[in-house]
Amino acid sequence: MEFIPTKTIISSYNENPHWFGINYNMNIYKGCCHGCIYCDSRSNCYQILDFDRVRIKENSIETIKKELQSKRKKGVVGTGAMSDPYNPFEKEYELTREALKIVDEYRFGIGIATKSNLITRDIDILKKIQSHSPVIVKMTITTFDDELCKKIERKVCTSEERFKAIKELSDNNIYTGVLLMPLLPFINDNEDNIKNIIRKVHECGGKFIFTYGMGVTLRNNQREYYFQQLRKIFPRENLDKIYMNTFGDVYENTSPNATYLWKIFKSECEKYNILYKMEDIIKDYKHNYERTQITWF
Repeated sequence: MEFIPTKTIISSYNENPHWFGINYNMNIYKGCCHGCIYCDSRSNCYQILDFDRVRIKENSIETIKKELQSKRKKGVVGTGAMSDPYNPFEKEYELTREALKIVDEYRFGIGIATKSNLITRDIDILKKIQSHSPVIVKMTITTFDDELCKKIERKVCTSEERFKAIKELSDNNIYTGVLLMPLLPFINDNEDNIKNIIRKVHECGGKFIFTYGMGVTLRNNQREYYFQQLRKIFPRENLDKIYMNTFGDVYENTSPNATYLWKIFKSECEKYNILYKMEDIIKDYKHNYERTQITWF
């Protein structure tokens, strides 16, 4: 494992956060080894060389402790935006777990995005944080089909294992839901996939499902990688050529069925009383803390 130098880990305060009400961002790891073929973090604009190799920011726990201790404004600390905090190395190093202890100690909230069921290991700390501050867990699930999952998200636990994690988190009253994104045109952008995921989230006690754009974003470097993987995984479908003929080189590759799929998504979420609008999700997971001395909005 390579440890890389860093000056800071906790971002500056965001006064009016739209994305799940996250006030601060925190990434202990750099790079990700889950092997998801669609990950936008491979894009050149993020300047993460050798993205599939995980590295650790040195002295991360000491840095996080020092930075949170010095923050004047409390708020929700988000992690998982650029690198999954529950990659396989976390099982050994437990850096995310130690960071959560510090978040609890200094009475901040936490927002976690992950694809790993390893998060259930830290339910004890999440419950402690939730006793005083907002907690939200966003589990990314793109396909209900585990066989497809193994192709497009090769080195992470299956969708079924993630659903089990959602149920365990929900059974422990941890506010949990799903990021249904991306929807890959001609791969998982279909009615059955959306309906099955929403039904399963309901069965597992999930509170919300958020999706955006009904498609996938492809930028420089990530586009080439994605097309390369399509040729390997779906050699007979000529999907890379279909993408080029359909979308050209535009950034947002929206499903041709986006309008219809959104109607299905909205209808099914309302059927099962699952939140899907960002403002409603933020309000719901923070509402128990409105009367505290800390302002969360």
